[in-house]
Amino acid sequence: LSAVPLPVSAQIAEGFKEQGNAFYSKKDYSEAFNYYTKAIDASPKNASYYGNRAATLMMLCRFREALEDSQQAVRLDDCFMKGHLREGKCHLSLGNAMAASRCFQKVLELEPSNREAQQENKNATTLLEFERMAEFSFEKRDFRKVVYCMDRALALASACHRFKILKAECLALLGRYPEAQSVASDILRMDSTNADALYVRGLCLYYEDCIDKAVQFFVQALRMAPDHEKARLACRNAKALKAKKEEGNQAFKNCNYEAAYQLYTEALAIDPNNIKTNAKLYCNRATAGAKLKKLNQAIEDCSSAIKLDDTYIKAYLRRAQCYMDTEQYEEAVRDYEKVYQTEKTSDHKHLLKTAQMELKKSKRKDYYKVLGVGKNATEDEIKKAYRKRALMHHPDRHSAATPEVQKEEEKKFKEVGEAFTVLSDPKKKMRYDNGHDLEDDCGFDGRDFDANNIFRAFFGGHGGGFTFDSSPGIIFLFNVDLFFFFFNLIIKCSRSLFVD
Repeated sequence: LSAVPLPVSAQIAEGFKEQGNAFYSKKDYSEAFNYYTKAIDASPKNASYYGNRAATLMMLCRFREALEDSQQAVRLDDCFMKGHLREGKCHLSLGNAMAASRCFQKVLELEPSNREAQQENKNATTLLEFERMAEFSFEKRDFRKVVYCMDRALALASACHRFKILKAECLALLGRYPEAQSVASDILRMDSTNADALYVRGLCLYYEDCIDKAVQFFVQALRMAPDHEKARLACRNAKALKAKKEEGNQAFKNCNYEAAYQLYTEALAIDPNNIKTNAKLYCNRATAGAKLKKLNQAIEDCSSAIKLDDTYIKAYLRRAQCYMDTEQYEEAVRDYEKVYQTEKTSDHKHLLKTAQMELKKSKRKDYYKVLGVGKNATEDEIKKAYRKRALMHHPDRHSAATPEVQKEEEKKFKEVGEAFTVLSDPKKKMRYDNGHDLEDDCGFDGRDFDANNIFRAFFGGHGGGFTFDSSPGIIFLFNVDLFFFFFNLIIKCSRSLFVD
């Protein structure tokens, strides 16, 4: 007959416990855990063995398992003070402040003077206050305050995934994506099925304009938790934003700029919190607006894009071009300088130099405007414009006007002659168009030339005293008046002689 095995004695179980204590003292918590487990297997009704293993699991930061052991300990012995204390600490570390407070109250019933329980109870009260502050701040969209509260809360509840997730979500909403991703990834390494962590990971990708990858995470979060409302809303927004943006891009490629402009406007209304995508949408709308000659609106859209993302080079370039097109050269130079400081490429250097040249040219007299012709005007158009403007502003035509008007017309007459002198000379015109200083060109100085000489040379000399010089005389005045009488008559009869 085979012998019936004897049950393990309480003495052997106690031996396992002592060995566990020895390893615990040496901070070898893994071995301590093994021996406390052997003690429990040998004597499963002993509350202190569960209490010791709970303490070891807490040192290993395995708080959920520690909570189960401490709860089993107090079930076996409701007066086991250390069991209640450890249960409270586990609840506190896991962020369950109300449950923790009940455990510490139980300890204080058993031992009113227990200072550790008194302090931990205060910690539980503090944790509850940080939770309330964070909830209120989140509703007010004060995400910085939420992060502050969660940092303080996690100092008391280091194992609380709920607090970590809330912090990560607010970091994402603040644009601090690497930090948010790090927190979410840490949780997913421990629990790959955590729907909240999957949602936050997707949110970071969504706000970084990686919409396709973001949707994958949102879908996975909904697979783990079908009623996850935030993930559902984010997934819907992400899909809608992607579709609307692509629709706008396609319209732009098809040269349907009005439709593209409208589609980008609709896309911007989908999610105001998506900073990076919206910055691109503003810049895209600015590009469409520029095509539609809505240059001021395009500048505003580029400024909105830069406000959302001040590192967005494309928006600076687009705005600078719009500034160039509207002759706001100082603003264009400022934007091109910003671009060149960021990316020192030959193309950016060329754009900056061009803007600087146009700025320099804009600060001189605009001879094209003085004559009323375009910058691509032909030689004949320049001569025709000079003929018209010189006769219009000649001082003798305004001899009956007030001294102020005479002075102003004389100034304009001189500017017309100055403009013609430059634009009718191919060399001077080329230097002027290239932004060079004309004072260095063949001794030209606009202050020293005589506009009347240019006028005589252009119109040719006339006998019988018919001149435009300033000497007084009855014949001169009569001839000038007679000239302008016929001059005005010719204009009325044949405007084509003098109109561009």
